[in-house]
Amino acid sequence: MGRGEGASPAVEPMPPVADVALPWDEPSADPVADLAAARAAHGDTFVVDSGGSRYLFVFSPEGVRSFYGLPEEDASKGIADWQLLRRKLPDELFLGRRTFPHDLFGRDDVRRYLDTLDRAITVSVDELGDAGELEVFAFTRRLGHRLGLACWAGEAPSKGTRFDELVTTFEALDASAAFVHPGDMATVARDDKRHEREALATAERLLADTVRAHDRGERTGQSLFPEVVERWADIDEPDRTTGIARDVVLVHLASMSNLFAALAWTILDAVGDPAVSARLAAHEEGLAERCALESTRLAQRSIMLRTVTRPVTVDDGEHTYQVGPGATVATLLPLLNTSAAPGLAEYDPDRWQRRRLRDEAALPTRELVTAFGHGSHTCPAQPFSLAAMSRTLTRLVDTFELEPPPVPPRPLPEQIGGVARGADPCLLPYRRRASIPHR
Repeated sequence: MGRGEGASPAVEPMPPVADVALPWDEPSADPVADLAAARAAHGDTFVVDSGGSRYLFVFSPEGVRSFYGLPEEDASKGIADWQLLRRKLPDELFLGRRTFPHDLFGRDDVRRYLDTLDRAITVSVDELGDAGELEVFAFTRRLGHRLGLACWAGEAPSKGTRFDELVTTFEALDASAAFVHPGDMATVARDDKRHEREALATAERLLADTVRAHDRGERTGQSLFPEVVERWADIDEPDRTTGIARDVVLVHLASMSNLFAALAWTILDAVGDPAVSARLAAHEEGLAERCALESTRLAQRSIMLRTVTRPVTVDDGEHTYQVGPGATVATLLPLLNTSAAPGLAEYDPDRWQRRRLRDEAALPTRELVTAFGHGSHTCPAQPFSLAAMSRTLTRLVDTFELEPPPVPPRPLPEQIGGVARGADPCLLPYRRRASIPHR
């Protein structure tokens, strides 16, 4: 039975059970290393019983292909994500939502966002002045809030105190803490999410002002906020305003949880490669997007989860497993993305052709390597994220002479999920190019 408690969902035949716990159940200095050691000990398929839950991990090409092929109605990514994020977020934030990230990221929507993206980038770049040291993860995190709040909350990408108050509120609510700092979730549970509920109340109050401004006819740019508002047109106050505010909160938290980190690594990797930096400065077509894809691939620490709701079959190439409801089927991107073929551990933006690996056919199965997911579970924000990352990288290279950080960055070891955060402050020296005056 491993470290679980009580009866566990069936997995038949039963693969080896690893003596390891997941980090939201027991503290771990490096949960990715823990699972790598379990794979080394037990092979590409094993079970983890942790915190009363059963996880079937698969890493073989056939197993990973089978994982991505599981129907959502039988093995749900949505439920698994909810179960993870609710460790941090108040349950009431998930109830009755009418707007979701996939509603805001169609191709036409991304085109509508571009002017807003450019204005937000301009404000963020102007804040840097002429020279200094850029703390990359802090810069991209602030920019991510600015982009998101402008695009779907109707907030002007300003430097004002209201923006700072919104940022402070969303930082307190940060859903990604569930997988970035999983060891903290026991404290969140003991406090019954008191701090998170206080932050949600503050966000609702601030966004109620945005609703009132909208109702007075005030508009900012090409925001999709009016569409969020329209979804609540049949609801009376105060539930209407509360519903609108919570939709914005959930969309913002879901959409921005990894963008800033992926952007930070995109900047760091490109600046750290002089040849790539020179090509970016020469405006090589498509290179900035390829840099974003490559850095996102290398920085992945995502644990991919599917909660089984109806019996499913998982074939790992050696055995066919019958997995019962209540179990979770899982794989871990950092143990696949850099090892599925020779050379994948190195940074090379040219391995991408448009948004697919140039040598994808050489992989045992294409699902072994990913930046934004595969098939129906590809991240809906991919076009938006790539536009934001490539435009920001291009603007920084055009505006500043950038130097690699004096200390090489390293990922936060306690994280399991999402794109890696930096373990330490990462300072990037910069100086404004003489040909680009500070406005």
